[in-house]
Amino acid sequence: MQPDRDRDFATTLAHGIDILACFRADRPELANKDFAQQTGLSKSAVARLTHTLVELGFLQRLGTPARYRLGGAVLALSYPLLASMQIRQLARPSMKLLADHARGAVSLVVRDRLQMVYVETARSNEALQTRPDIGAALPLLSSAAGKAWLARVSDEERAAVLNQLRVADARHYAEHFSTLEAARRDLERKGYCGNNAQWRADAYGFAAPLCRPYQSLLFVFNCGVPSGDGPYRERAADIGPRLVALARETERLLGMSD
Repeated sequence: MQPDRDRDFATTLAHGIDILACFRADRPELANKDFAQQTGLSKSAVARLTHTLVELGFLQRLGTPARYRLGGAVLALSYPLLASMQIRQLARPSMKLLADHARGAVSLVVRDRLQMVYVETARSNEALQTRPDIGAALPLLSSAAGKAWLARVSDEERAAVLNQLRVADARHYAEHFSTLEAARRDLERKGYCGNNAQWRADAYGFAAPLCRPYQSLLFVFNCGVPSGDGPYRERAADIGPRLVALARETERLLGMSD
């Protein structure tokens, strides 16, 4: 159901969350005009929301004219979720071993609305242009992790998310939608999906999802490596099966194995 047709949908709360979601690693400080531009909210609505979020500790107000940073309450709010993810602790040693072998970064990601978000990462190559960290985001349609998630979920869930992606960014959807069928075939045949520099020209990506959701989330293991380290097929043949083995071993440790 669309929020504007849902009597139980708290629109003001949603707008406040939209304000918090505007921040990125490359834009840690934003002004009210930035929030208004990104959310489409009026300046007066944004001013009331930022004032409230400052009072609650979710934003810090900086200087005059006012700019804002995320506050400590955001970090405190996320801690119980991350701490409860036993999968992070169980998978971390094997993730580091694979990252060292691949000379790249191995991460654990989940979907957040229309993006994939890192919840754990192990990096063994400082030459990587992208340095994944907890909370950073990946695109759903053009990343290996996003394709693996879309290929694993039910037809109904996939259709719902794809419709949202199409409405949110029709151009990006049209550019990358055609790659999904190949990703589904790869997952069925090989157990992993690959990304030959489709998201970033300087990196290859490989991803293997768990067989089913754990703690109501479908976790995906993702490995990113520099594209200059070797041909795509050679890297896929080496890393892909190891990533699948990591997923299966994690399932065994979690007691998910059939």
